[in-house]
Amino acid sequence: MASSVGPRAGRIDVLGVGVDPITVDELHAEIARLVRGGRLGLVLNVNAHCLNLCYEDRALRDSLNGADVVFCDGAGVMLAARMLGGRIPARITYAAWIWRLAGFAAAEGFSFYFLGAPPGVAQEAARRLRERYPGLRIVGIRHGYFDHSAGSTENEAVLEEINATAPDILLVGLGMPLQERWLTQNRYRLDARVALTGGAVFDYVSRRVRRGPRILTESGFEWLARLLHEPRRLWRRYLLGNPLFLLRVLRQLLWRTTGRGPVKGLPQDRR
Repeated sequence: MASSVGPRAGRIDVLGVGVDPITVDELHAEIARLVRGGRLGLVLNVNAHCLNLCYEDRALRDSLNGADVVFCDGAGVMLAARMLGGRIPARITYAAWIWRLAGFAAAEGFSFYFLGAPPGVAQEAARRLRERYPGLRIVGIRHGYFDHSAGSTENEAVLEEINATAPDILLVGLGMPLQERWLTQNRYRLDARVALTGGAVFDYVSRRVRRGPRILTESGFEWLARLLHEPRRLWRRYLLGNPLFLLRVLRQLLWRTTGRGPVKGLPQDRR
């Protein structure tokens, strides 16, 4: 059995996944470094839902730990880091950050390729971003409704289209965990400098999905706003997933403080 990839030094270990304690400015600097580095770098993000998935899926956990940057996109992850003795300085959520990222890319002259969302959504997102940043270079746009399996005709066509444009930044919004698996599977066939997973980023920018009230989004309860907006789809993720995440973090903390070895249920192959 293949060994698992453990968290990298300097990262905060939350349920076996290393999270970089990074600010937006530091994240921009890392993206610029990767764009100029000559190989495809992966910049992934985690929230409580993602870490719950990683807890059960070693391959997904390995994908996160093998990325160049893993930043925090959830108040629950910030809380977990504090409980475990670390500190994450910022929660970087795409719904807000994408505008700063677009401004940064426009100033640096970096090009984008948008991949994901239903037909027309990423195009509308691109239009809105260009309204604010007329110099923003978006060299390609493709919806996410295609056969993602390796070797499929549609997947090969998408790879060819991306590679023909050779973007500096490939922004993939296929949803979690499909986007992480797709990038891991195709990492060495993509002609791009850096790839980011963006989840519902195009939905937010296009206003297909609206953020909740500021009192919720700025106080760590954005999950509640999303739940109220899509209760039938998200109730299990939040009402069951959030308490389960907290329980798992408490188990990890108990393991660390008692020194008795692995607690039942915690990934044991992460080192």
